[in-house]
Amino acid sequence: MASTADIRNGIVLNIDGQLWNVIEFQHVKPGKGGAFVRTKLKNVVSGKTVDRTYNAGTKIDIENVDRRDFTYLYNDGDSYVFMDVADYDQLTVPGTIVGDAANFMLENQAVTIALNNGNPLYVELPASVVLEITYTEPGLQGDRSTGGTKPATVETGYEIQVPLFLEQGTKVKVDTRTGDYMGRVND
Repeated sequence: MASTADIRNGIVLNIDGQLWNVIEFQHVKPGKGGAFVRTKLKNVVSGKTVDRTYNAGTKIDIENVDRRDFTYLYNDGDSYVFMDVADYDQLTVPGTIVGDAANFMLENQAVTIALNNGNPLYVELPASVVLEITYTEPGLQGDRSTGGTKPATVETGYEIQVPLFLEQGTKVKVDTRTGDYMGRVND
């Protein structure tokens, strides 16, 4: 067992059987009373964020989480198959764990998967990806980049909002955290 002195950003704590990632922490030593540690924790599975305070020296349970690089291979119905780039082993991850990341994954794309005792916890994508627009309404004469937006479907089947002047077949950069259009990509 570790103590509150071992708390650092990025470690994962096991609290009541649930895994919580430490987003930020602060050791506080007031002039009067005992020292304590203020933490902001994010649930690894649900994404819920909470603030929690521990007295100094309190025992905590730190979980071992291994973040490894994988390559996305293909979708197999309700699950996704990834290949470990280090030893070429394949890992099948359920769609519930992949979540919204599926909207931005193309075959042979590099991803990072967090594993706890061999079980996948979540899939991390790069901050942005380049996707091709497969369908959008044609732009009209006079449409400008500052005008407005229209819906466009990208090659993964996900729908984003793009400027009016973009056409089908254009490659765009998309933010994987928000799903927002970031710009056009010229080949």
